[in-house]
Amino acid sequence: MARVDLVSDSPQETQEFGASLGQLLRGGELICLEGELGSGKTTFIQGIGRGLGVDGPITSPTFTLVNEYRGENLTFYHVDLYRVESRREIIASGLDDLFFGDGVCAIEWAEKAREIVPLERLWVTLRHGGERRRLISLEAQGSTYEEIVGSFQRRLAKR
Repeated sequence: MARVDLVSDSPQETQEFGASLGQLLRGGELICLEGELGSGKTTFIQGIGRGLGVDGPITSPTFTLVNEYRGENLTFYHVDLYRVESRREIIASGLDDLFFGDGVCAIEWAEKAREIVPLERLWVTLRHGGERRRLISLEAQGSTYEEIVGSFQRRLAKR
């Protein structure tokens, strides 16, 4: 299992980390994000979208559960499970189909779906590290995601 820990000192830096990750994604990936309110999940996802070439604003789908965006070469699904109460609700809504699709799927509040998301995934945990500082951990589960995290680390080392 590959893991990388990051420190972000601003929302812009959090978004830049997300964009660097997004540039490495090719389709079929599942990015699971967890963290308390205000920890930067949406900001990180906005960066992923930017890295995928999504043109225009990326907003949290808190009330619609999923927003779909077209990137340069693939579809980007932004799922927000904040208002979801149970696994049964996720399955009944059909959201779990997105976890196995050809696009890139990023899920906020993914811990609510931990038992139903594929075992191979990238798990991103964001924590408050101060007023503006965020502590970000990326944990790869599966060979595809280990390769992505390795490429991500090499990209960061060149900055």
